[in-house]
Amino acid sequence: MKEWTAEGKKITLVEGNLVLLDVEAVVNAANKNLVLGGGVAGAIRKFGGPSIQEECDKIGPIAVGEAVLTGGGSLKAQYVIHAVGPVYGEGNEDEKLAKATLNSLRIAKEKRIKNIAFPAISTGIFMFPLKRCSEIMIKTAMEFLKDKENKNPKEIMFCLYGEEAYRVFQDTLAELSR
Repeated sequence: MKEWTAEGKKITLVEGNLVLLDVEAVVNAANKNLVLGGGVAGAIRKFGGPSIQEECDKIGPIAVGEAVLTGGGSLKAQYVIHAVGPVYGEGNEDEKLAKATLNSLRIAKEKRIKNIAFPAISTGIFMFPLKRCSEIMIKTAMEFLKDKENKNPKEIMFCLYGEEAYRVFQDTLAELSR
């Protein structure tokens, strides 16, 4: 399964590079200081140009679980939502990841962003287990879309880097859709 719908809104899964997607907003798997280092953040810096980091420098640091909005620089996406996920082992990781996901979706709702693309937050250098990440992020997204009060986003995309990540998210989406 690579798509799920509720209340006229949908979750889709794609394999690829987040920064190349033609969506209104992409989510950066950020660190507390909002420094665009490696991984997803590094790709955002490389493809989006220096203006995104300049905006982040005026905002950060922020707490784990929080999310903030900047422009998209040279990306196809108009916005970047910087969500700070947990480092595995720091405590309350599941709750913090759910909060980072939910806070990103709340920003999209407030800004009336129609489509948003998430990476698998915290699964890179923060070493969060991929399966747990998929369960938390997809469940949070499903609950958000089921709420009739939430008109936006209309589409929540999970852009997974690599076949393994895509397969794990695909299996989780199928399990949670039953």
